[in-house]
Amino acid sequence: MFSKIMVPVDLTHGGKLGRALEVAADLARHYGAEICYVAVTAATPGPLAHNPKEFAARLDDFARSEADRRGVTATSHSVVSHDPAVDLDTALLAARKETGADLVVMASHVPGIADWLVPNHGGHMAQHAGVSVMIVREEGH
Repeated sequence: MFSKIMVPVDLTHGGKLGRALEVAADLARHYGAEICYVAVTAATPGPLAHNPKEFAARLDDFARSEADRRGVTATSHSVVSHDPAVDLDTALLAARKETGADLVVMASHVPGIADWLVPNHGGHMAQHAGVSVMIVREEGH
């Protein structure tokens, strides 16, 4: 049913991704699908890397670690954006097309008052991706 699962990740918030990572891996094992972990970075130095090449290497390490830990086939795809905070939705939609993913599994936060002011990324992806999108919340929320 699915052959490539895109999982957007924010490497600075890895602790909040646990359930989404597990769900994606479970689906990948069930369908024999590959997971592609996608992350967006700026061209300027940031908290995780000094440049996009270093960021891509960290994302690739993350993908290999997840593949080994969860028993799945995984790749990584980093996207460089002028302003990741502003361009995140557009960058993720473009990455979905570039990777050829036919399912997106995304971690989500518990909706709050801020969602009235700033739309959530998962909702935007679900509306515009053109493929199935699964939004996964952490347990207990």
